[in-house]
Amino acid sequence: MKNIEFKKFLPYLAAIVIFLVVTLAYFSPLLEGKKILQSDIVNFKGMSKEIADFRAKTGVNTLWTNSMFGGMPAYQIAASYTSNLIGHLDKVLTLGLPHPANLVFLYFLGFFILLLVMGVDPWLSIAGATAFAFSSYFFIIIDAGHNSKAHAIGYMAPVMAGIILTMKRKYLWGGLMTAIFLSLEVKANHPQITYYLAMIAMLFGFFQLIQSVRVKELTPFFKAVGVLLIALVFAVLTNITSLWATWEYGKYTIRGKSELTSEKNNRTSGLDKDYATQWSYGIGETMTLLIPDFYGGSSSAKLSENSKVVESMKANGIPDGTISQFTSQPVPFLYWGAQPFTSGPVYVGAIIMFLFVLGLIIVKGPLKWWLLAATILSVLLSWGHNLMPLTDFFLNYLPGYNKFRAVSMILVIAEFTIPLLGILALKEISDKNRDQKQLFKGLQIAFIIAAGTTLFFAAFPGMFLDFAGTGDRYMQQQYQFPDWLMQSVRDERQRLLRMDAIRSFVFILLAGGLTWAVLFKKIRKEYAYIALTVLFLADMFTVNKRYLTNDSFTSGSRVENPFEPTAADNQILQDTSKDYRVLNLTSNTFNDAGTSYYHKSLGGYHGAKLRRYQELIDHGIQKDIQVFAKSMSTDSTPVLNMLNTKYFILPDKDKQPVAYPNPKALGNAWFVSSVKMVDNADAEINAITSFKPDSVAIVDKVFAENLKSFTPARDSGDVITLTDYAPNEISYKYKSKNQGLAVFSEIYYPRGWNAYVDEQIAPHFRTDYVLRAMVLPAGEHKVRFKFEPVVYFTGEKISMVSSVILILLVVVAAVLEIIKARKKPA
Repeated sequence: MKNIEFKKFLPYLAAIVIFLVVTLAYFSPLLEGKKILQSDIVNFKGMSKEIADFRAKTGVNTLWTNSMFGGMPAYQIAASYTSNLIGHLDKVLTLGLPHPANLVFLYFLGFFILLLVMGVDPWLSIAGATAFAFSSYFFIIIDAGHNSKAHAIGYMAPVMAGIILTMKRKYLWGGLMTAIFLSLEVKANHPQITYYLAMIAMLFGFFQLIQSVRVKELTPFFKAVGVLLIALVFAVLTNITSLWATWEYGKYTIRGKSELTSEKNNRTSGLDKDYATQWSYGIGETMTLLIPDFYGGSSSAKLSENSKVVESMKANGIPDGTISQFTSQPVPFLYWGAQPFTSGPVYVGAIIMFLFVLGLIIVKGPLKWWLLAATILSVLLSWGHNLMPLTDFFLNYLPGYNKFRAVSMILVIAEFTIPLLGILALKEISDKNRDQKQLFKGLQIAFIIAAGTTLFFAAFPGMFLDFAGTGDRYMQQQYQFPDWLMQSVRDERQRLLRMDAIRSFVFILLAGGLTWAVLFKKIRKEYAYIALTVLFLADMFTVNKRYLTNDSFTSGSRVENPFEPTAADNQILQDTSKDYRVLNLTSNTFNDAGTSYYHKSLGGYHGAKLRRYQELIDHGIQKDIQVFAKSMSTDSTPVLNMLNTKYFILPDKDKQPVAYPNPKALGNAWFVSSVKMVDNADAEINAITSFKPDSVAIVDKVFAENLKSFTPARDSGDVITLTDYAPNEISYKYKSKNQGLAVFSEIYYPRGWNAYVDEQIAPHFRTDYVLRAMVLPAGEHKVRFKFEPVVYFTGEKISMVSSVILILLVVVAAVLEIIKARKKPA
């Protein structure tokens, strides 16, 4: 009896062990105490430094930071949402593994759960989980530091498992499973991936509805939908703080609608079209799903010693030392696809593509049509500006779609659906009630299509491709490549395609033979599934190692402290003033958070900066930077001065960063002598490019009520100074002979900031496009701004209560199951 029980649980124990061993083998540097160095996490360290320091010092979770883009909410930076108790389950599911091993283990586990729910043999489920987990994009994003994206991808499969279980009329556990995993999915905090998951789920529901109509069983369908809606409510309520805050904040970011009326053809109610579609997958580039280096691989790959480029350099008499130096560093020219650059292709595996084609032929029913429809939609939408009519339709009419950039990311849907249908095909092959003859015919057709495609490109790579990238001419000029060298680059691209096409063919051949052996019972299916797992690893493990290697790991101290202060940083840090801003022109100012690690920066790194601030960058800050660069004077840089830009960091003659003070910076706050009322945002943005911010306040007429019956008057003795600074609370004292209009060099955000005069709440409004202003009474008084967003404090209470209720429901369901089991006769 014990032996039978052990055999029953063996594949599940084996799954955990295999997932763990493979994950740690890939990330072996973790066993040496090293940590992965990720570019996005390096930026995260910079953007969150003020928040982390304040939390460590005071124990308070600040919801605002002034370290980036003049100031912005911290909701999507490093805010802490602690009331969702379901979130603690994440540590359990990932066995407390160190990062990023925890993410890959979650990839494995989530897809394994889904396949089990779909009735797939546990040993085959191990193979399927391996195929899904090792999709190249899932590792490339880890290397880049897109941790929340990877985390959300890991929970896609178990959420779908809960939905499918519910549709199988397992209402109680299906609903609870959906609620728990969807809560974890949302908590992972990557709305774009969750949105794509919703698209998968909606398509699944659509095909289930059609099937229910056909078999005249609508009642169970709508019952399942009702249960899933309740599960959705719990997932939302347990994460209500972050969702509510993000929804509220999103309307004021670059993902919300602009008030400006220019460039109407490029605008949507969310992101501008060119920004949303900047990273669009090329139509031909879709072939990377089958052949990884179809378009050259990565934009930063190293040349091999036997490359066509090296061969050509030797033939043209280039010294070995020069060649060695050339090949020691990554080069940007092997990738020749449609994207601006890429860290690597989306490769789902040659074997799994072959099995996907097989699934299209032999799998029957709504599941196939669901997975095929989702795959096609994913591929077509990933083409972005390369298929603009369809993209335009979705950007303009599908709610929420225009809030997200990098449309190529939607290929995560295909990376989910392709391996799922491929494994369902193998399930069909293994089924006892099967038509062996028909299945063999389908196997032959699938092999001819998949293997034939790879053989064709191996034999005739140049028949339809010229291997010339859109940026080749610019690159040739930049690097001063002679024509013979540029031709060798194109030859190398062709060689890479041919080699990977042959490689894909070999894996399809091996997988085809293994599938044939299972079909005709030449091998025990358990052994075949283990062999298939090995084949998946041999294929995809090695491809992923092209992009996420052991070189990505370094010492823990370097990861935790990624920014060494420069001489310019140290010079500025000697300034003991409480609050001022720095403009660093030695870095990629508006796409780098390094400056934010030490200073309050005008720049930064974030995908959801305030829209008005982005428009200020485009129409004001950039213009002032150009003026300053030409004159080295800030006499005519009103925007930089009103933002209290006290220091510039510029390169000296040796290209080393040096700090330059700005004597024209206006300080933390000042009184103005006049107001210029304008009609709209267009007039407002035009006015700030040439005005005197120390004496004039530009105010949109929507705030006219705040200035009713007020006439600005400034006395020479009027003064306002900052007394205390914290990211979420700023205090001032002032003296004014008359009622005055004060401008504060702090970013205006209408949701959460409260202003107090002598501890009595008082109105404040927007001026100078992005700053705050107040009408202050005459005399000596104190002013305090405090960030007190209702969404956070109310949301945390709702989150806590709903988490407790969901946990109690799970406990009650478990107790009922135990009681039910005990009542069964032995």
